[in-house]
Amino acid sequence: MTSRKPDEQLARNSRLRLVTPRPLTTARRAVTDGRSRPAPRPPEGTPPPAELARQARAVLADAVRIARWAAADRDPGAGHLAAHTQERASAALDLTAEQVRASWDRARLAGLVELHGGTVRPGWRLQAWDRDDSAVLRGWVALFDAWSLVHPAPEDVAPATVAEVVEAVPQVLSLLQLSAGPVTAPALLDLLQQRVAELHEERCEVPEVPYGPDGAEASGAPAPADDATEPADDATEPAPDATDAPEVSGATDAPDGSDVPAEVPLPPLLDWALEGLAAVGALTLGKGQATLTPLGNWAVWVKLEQICVAAQSPAGNIEQHAQDMLRGCARLTPGPARAEYRAWLAARTVGSAIIELLAVARGEDALLRGLAFEALRVVGAPAEPSVRAAVNDTSLRPYALLWLAEYEGADPDDAADVLTREEATWLWVDTAAAVADHGETDLLVRHLESAVQGTVPALLREVRAIGHPRTVQVLVALAAAHPDPALAKAVRRAAFQVHTGGA
Repeated sequence: MTSRKPDEQLARNSRLRLVTPRPLTTARRAVTDGRSRPAPRPPEGTPPPAELARQARAVLADAVRIARWAAADRDPGAGHLAAHTQERASAALDLTAEQVRASWDRARLAGLVELHGGTVRPGWRLQAWDRDDSAVLRGWVALFDAWSLVHPAPEDVAPATVAEVVEAVPQVLSLLQLSAGPVTAPALLDLLQQRVAELHEERCEVPEVPYGPDGAEASGAPAPADDATEPADDATEPAPDATDAPEVSGATDAPDGSDVPAEVPLPPLLDWALEGLAAVGALTLGKGQATLTPLGNWAVWVKLEQICVAAQSPAGNIEQHAQDMLRGCARLTPGPARAEYRAWLAARTVGSAIIELLAVARGEDALLRGLAFEALRVVGAPAEPSVRAAVNDTSLRPYALLWLAEYEGADPDDAADVLTREEATWLWVDTAAAVADHGETDLLVRHLESAVQGTVPALLREVRAIGHPRTVQVLVALAAAHPDPALAKAVRRAAFQVHTGGA
C-alpha cells in the first residue's frame, strides 16, 4: 500500500478543505470578541435612535445639501470656499452667501466633506447619511463638540478667557442634563463662575493670601511692625473703594482680582456659549432660561457614560500610555473599546496620540498592532497622513490599507478587497500570532476560516512564502491546537520547513 504525503492527503480529502472564507474583518475581531457587556440605557424619556437621527438630519439639512453639491462639483477651490464658489453654491442651492458659509462650516465640522490636497471629497458619513442612523448621530456629535467654532466668540475677549469658558461648559451642560428641564440663566452663570474660579485654582493662579487675627488681608510683603502707621493705612484704604465698585460676574472680594479677574465678562460669554449650543441644536433658549433638546440631552449622557467607562476600567486606561491603554481594552467588545479610545484621545493632543499609537503598532505584539489601528479609526481624518505613510512599512501595510479603504467609504466587510493575496496572507499570519499569544486554542482553530485560500495546502504554501517573522510560531501553535491529526501533521511539516529554510 502506498502512502501519500500529508499535504496530498489534505488536498484529496474534502473534509479538510477550508470553509468558504469569511471577510478579513472576522480575523481582526477574533481576539477582541469577548463576553458581551450590557449596554447602558439612556435616561428615561430619551427618544429612540431613529428619532434622534431624524432630528440630527434636520439640524444638518443645509450642510448635507452643500456637501452633496460640493462632492458632485469637485471644484478644487471649494475647499476654501472661494468667492466664485460661494456665488455658484448660493445660486444652485437658493441660499444666501451667509447661509452658504455657515452650512459649509457645518459640513466640514460634521465630517460630511473632506479636503484632500484642496479638492473636496464626500466624507463617509455623507455616503451613509440616508441609511445609517449611527453615522448621522456621530456626525451631529462632531458638530456638537465643535460648537465654539460654529458660533465665533466676541472679538473683544482674550482668547485665554474664551478657552476657560469653553472648558467650563461641560459642567453647565451637566447641570442642564441633571435638571431634566429649564434652568435659569442666574443658576447657569453661578455655576460658570465657580468652574472658572476652580480652573484658576487648578492652574495655581491664586496666590495663597494669609489673613491676620483681625481678619484683614495681609499683603505679599512681610507684615509691618506695630508702630508702622502710614504703610498700614495705605494697605487698608482700598477695601472701602472695592465695596463701591459695581459688581461684575466672575469678580471676587480679592482686591487684586486673582481669583476670577473682575474684568472677565462672564455674562456675555455665557450668552455666547448658550447661543452656540443652540445653533447646533443642543438646547433651546427661553426668556432667561435654557433647556436641553432631546439631542443635547442624549449627547451629554453619552459623554458622561464614556467618562464613567474610562474611569471604571481596571487599568485606569485614560491615564495610561498607548500600550497599556490598548492592553486594557483588549477584552472589551467593540463598542466599549471605542468609548475607551475616545476618552483616551480626549485627554491628549491628537498629534501625540497618533505618534503613540503607531509606535505601538510597530512593536512585536500583533494584538496591540490591530488594536492600535482600531483606535486610529476613532481618530479619523487627522490620522490619514500618518496612516498613508505607514503603507510603506511592511508590518503595517495591510492594516494601513484597510484603514484607508474604510476611511474613503468602503464597507468594512468589503475593505479586504484592496489587499493583494500576499498582503491578506500576511495579515492572516499576524492575526494568528495575536490569537496564539492572547487568545484561546479554539479561536486559533476557527481562525482558519478567515483565510483567503481555499485549501490548507494552498494556505501553507503561501504562508511559507511571505516571510512573516512569526510564521514558525503560528504554525506550531496551530498544529498543537488543531484536533485533526492529518492537518496537524501537515502544519507541523510546514513549520519545520520554514524553520530549516526548506522549500
